Amino acid sequence: MNERQHAPASVEEMAHAFEEDAGPADLSSYAVEDWLNMAVFWLMAACVFLQFFTRYALNNSLAWTEEIAANCLVVIVFLGSVMCVRMARHIQVDLLYRFLPQRIGRLLQLLVDFIVIGFFTYTTWLMWRYIAIVGNERMVTVNLPRGYVFYTVFAAFALMLARSVQNFVRDMINEKTVREQASESGIQGV
Repeated sequence: MNERQHAPASVEEMAHAFEEDAGPADLSSYAVEDWLNMAVFWLMAACVFLQFFTRYALNNSLAWTEEIAANCLVVIVFLGSVMCVRMARHIQVDLLYRFLPQRIGRLLQLLVDFIVIGFFTYTTWLMWRYIAIVGNERMVTVNLPRGYVFYTVFAAFALMLARSVQNFVRDMINEKTVREQASESGIQGV
Protein backbone atom coordinates (compact mmCIF):
# COMPACT_ATOMS: atom_id res chain seq x y z
CA MET A 1 0.00 0.00 0.00
CA ASN A 2 1.05 3.51 -0.69
CA GLU A 3 0.83 5.27 2.65
CA ARG A 4 1.63 8.94 2.84
CA GLN A 5 3.79 10.05 5.68
CA HIS A 6 2.89 13.42 7.14
CA ALA A 7 5.39 15.59 8.90
CA PRO A 8 4.65 15.69 12.61
CA ALA A 9 2.97 18.90 13.69
CA SER A 10 3.43 20.51 17.03
CA VAL A 11 0.52 21.44 19.25
CA GLU A 12 1.24 25.09 18.53
CA GLU A 13 1.04 24.52 14.75
CA MET A 14 -2.24 22.63 15.11
CA ALA A 15 -3.72 25.37 17.29
CA HIS A 16 -2.91 28.06 14.71
CA ALA A 17 -4.05 25.99 11.72
CA PHE A 18 -7.63 27.15 12.22
CA GLU A 19 -6.78 30.84 12.44
CA GLU A 20 -6.33 31.36 8.70
CA ASP A 21 -8.54 34.05 7.22
CA ALA A 22 -11.10 32.32 5.02
CA GLY A 23 -12.38 35.60 3.62
CA PRO A 24 -15.97 36.73 3.45
CA ALA A 25 -18.68 34.12 3.05
CA ASP A 26 -20.34 33.96 -0.37
CA LEU A 27 -24.11 34.06 0.17
CA SER A 28 -24.98 34.85 -3.44
CA SER A 29 -26.24 31.35 -4.22
CA TYR A 30 -29.05 31.64 -1.65
CA ALA A 31 -32.48 32.96 -2.58
CA VAL A 32 -35.33 34.40 -0.53
CA GLU A 33 -36.98 31.01 -0.07
CA ASP A 34 -33.75 29.63 1.43
CA TRP A 35 -33.67 32.31 4.11
CA LEU A 36 -37.37 31.84 4.83
CA ASN A 37 -36.80 28.11 5.10
CA MET A 38 -34.00 28.68 7.60
CA ALA A 39 -36.27 30.92 9.70
CA VAL A 40 -39.00 28.27 9.74
CA PHE A 41 -36.38 25.67 10.67
CA TRP A 42 -35.30 27.68 13.71
CA LEU A 43 -38.94 28.22 14.67
CA MET A 44 -39.41 24.45 14.55
CA ALA A 45 -36.23 23.92 16.57
CA ALA A 46 -37.45 26.38 19.21
CA CYS A 47 -40.81 24.56 19.42
CA VAL A 48 -39.10 21.18 19.79
CA PHE A 49 -36.78 22.56 22.48
CA LEU A 50 -39.73 24.13 24.29
CA GLN A 51 -41.58 20.81 24.10
CA PHE A 52 -38.57 18.96 25.50
CA PHE A 53 -37.94 21.53 28.24
CA THR A 54 -41.55 21.71 29.42
CA ARG A 55 -41.96 17.93 29.33
CA TYR A 56 -38.77 16.86 31.09
CA ALA A 57 -37.69 19.89 33.13
CA LEU A 58 -41.06 21.27 34.20
CA ASN A 59 -43.00 17.99 34.00
CA ASN A 60 -45.88 19.89 32.38
CA SER A 61 -45.82 19.59 28.60
CA LEU A 62 -47.21 22.26 26.28
CA ALA A 63 -49.47 20.49 23.79
CA TRP A 64 -49.35 23.13 21.06
CA THR A 65 -45.59 22.87 20.48
CA GLU A 66 -45.85 19.46 18.86
CA GLU A 67 -48.48 20.58 16.34
CA ILE A 68 -46.60 23.77 15.47
CA ALA A 69 -43.34 21.82 15.04
CA ALA A 70 -45.05 19.27 12.77
CA ASN A 71 -46.55 22.02 10.63
CA CYS A 72 -43.17 23.76 10.46
CA LEU A 73 -41.68 20.50 9.21
CA VAL A 74 -44.25 20.39 6.40
CA VAL A 75 -43.32 23.94 5.39
CA ILE A 76 -39.59 23.11 5.55
CA VAL A 77 -40.01 20.11 3.26
CA PHE A 78 -41.85 22.01 0.55
CA LEU A 79 -39.71 25.16 0.73
CA GLY A 80 -36.64 22.92 0.63
CA SER A 81 -38.05 21.40 -2.54
CA VAL A 82 -38.08 24.87 -4.09
CA MET A 83 -34.37 25.13 -3.40
CA CYS A 84 -33.80 21.70 -4.95
CA VAL A 85 -35.68 22.70 -8.11
CA ARG A 86 -33.68 25.94 -8.41
CA MET A 87 -30.36 24.15 -7.93
CA ALA A 88 -31.34 21.03 -9.97
CA ARG A 89 -30.72 18.85 -6.93
CA HIS A 90 -33.73 16.57 -7.02
CA ILE A 91 -32.96 12.91 -7.51
CA GLN A 92 -32.68 12.04 -11.15
CA VAL A 93 -31.44 9.19 -13.29
CA ASP A 94 -28.72 10.66 -15.46
CA LEU A 95 -27.15 7.44 -16.69
CA LEU A 96 -28.98 7.72 -20.01
CA TYR A 97 -27.59 11.22 -20.59
CA ARG A 98 -24.03 9.87 -20.41
CA PHE A 99 -24.54 7.44 -23.28
CA LEU A 100 -26.56 9.66 -25.59
CA PRO A 101 -25.01 12.19 -27.94
CA GLN A 102 -25.02 15.68 -26.44
CA ARG A 103 -27.67 17.02 -28.82
CA ILE A 104 -30.11 14.20 -28.11
CA GLY A 105 -29.39 14.45 -24.38
CA ARG A 106 -30.19 18.15 -24.49
CA LEU A 107 -33.48 17.48 -26.28
CA LEU A 108 -34.31 14.86 -23.66
CA GLN A 109 -33.59 17.37 -20.90
CA LEU A 110 -35.91 19.89 -22.56
CA LEU A 111 -38.60 17.19 -22.69
CA VAL A 112 -38.04 16.54 -18.98
CA ASP A 113 -38.35 20.29 -18.37
CA PHE A 114 -41.76 20.27 -20.10
CA ILE A 115 -42.90 17.32 -18.01
CA VAL A 116 -41.70 18.97 -14.79
CA ILE A 117 -43.46 22.23 -15.67
CA GLY A 118 -46.65 20.30 -16.39
CA PHE A 119 -46.35 18.41 -13.10
CA PHE A 120 -45.85 21.56 -11.03
CA THR A 121 -48.67 23.32 -12.86
CA TYR A 122 -51.01 20.46 -12.04
CA THR A 123 -49.92 20.14 -8.39
CA THR A 124 -50.23 23.90 -7.88
CA TRP A 125 -53.77 23.78 -9.24
CA LEU A 126 -54.57 20.73 -7.06
CA MET A 127 -53.25 22.49 -3.97
CA TRP A 128 -55.43 25.53 -4.77
CA ARG A 129 -58.46 23.26 -5.01
CA TYR A 130 -57.50 21.48 -1.77
CA ILE A 131 -57.27 24.79 0.08
CA ALA A 132 -60.73 25.73 -1.17
CA ILE A 133 -62.11 22.52 0.33
CA VAL A 134 -60.31 22.24 3.70
CA GLY A 135 -58.56 25.59 4.14
CA ASN A 136 -60.90 26.76 6.90
CA GLU A 137 -60.42 23.74 9.18
CA ARG A 138 -58.90 24.59 12.53
CA MET A 139 -55.75 23.14 14.05
CA VAL A 140 -56.34 20.77 16.96
CA THR A 141 -54.40 22.48 19.77
CA VAL A 142 -54.06 26.01 18.39
CA ASN A 143 -57.13 27.90 17.30
CA LEU A 144 -55.70 28.84 13.89
CA PRO A 145 -56.87 27.77 10.44
CA ARG A 146 -54.84 24.98 8.84
CA GLY A 147 -55.03 27.08 5.70
CA TYR A 148 -51.92 28.93 6.88
CA VAL A 149 -49.90 25.77 6.38
CA PHE A 150 -51.73 24.89 3.17
CA TYR A 151 -51.08 28.35 1.70
CA THR A 152 -47.35 27.97 2.32
CA VAL A 153 -47.42 24.59 0.57
CA PHE A 154 -49.36 26.20 -2.30
CA ALA A 155 -46.78 28.99 -2.46
CA ALA A 156 -43.99 26.42 -2.49
CA PHE A 157 -45.59 24.58 -5.43
CA ALA A 158 -46.05 27.90 -7.24
CA LEU A 159 -42.38 28.74 -6.58
CA MET A 160 -41.33 25.29 -7.82
CA LEU A 161 -43.32 25.98 -10.98
CA ALA A 162 -41.64 29.38 -11.39
CA ARG A 163 -38.17 27.91 -10.76
CA SER A 164 -38.78 25.09 -13.24
CA VAL A 165 -39.84 27.64 -15.88
CA GLN A 166 -36.71 29.62 -15.03
CA ASN A 167 -34.60 26.46 -15.48
CA PHE A 168 -36.29 25.80 -18.84
CA VAL A 169 -35.45 29.31 -20.03
CA ARG A 170 -31.86 28.87 -18.88
CA ASP A 171 -31.69 25.54 -20.71
CA MET A 172 -32.91 27.23 -23.90
CA ILE A 173 -30.47 30.18 -23.87
CA ASN A 174 -27.29 28.76 -22.27
CA GLU A 175 -24.73 26.44 -23.80
CA LYS A 176 -24.99 24.07 -20.84
CA THR A 177 -28.22 22.98 -19.23
CA VAL A 178 -28.98 23.63 -15.58
CA ARG A 179 -28.40 19.94 -14.82
CA GLU A 180 -24.98 20.01 -16.49
CA GLN A 181 -24.02 23.14 -14.58
CA ALA A 182 -25.20 21.60 -11.31
CA SER A 183 -23.26 18.38 -11.88
CA GLU A 184 -20.09 20.35 -12.65
CA SER A 185 -20.39 22.77 -9.76
CA GLY A 186 -20.56 20.18 -6.99
CA ILE A 187 -22.29 21.02 -3.75
CA GLN A 188 -22.73 24.75 -4.32
CA GLY A 189 -25.46 24.37 -6.91
CA VAL A 190 -26.22 26.65 -9.81
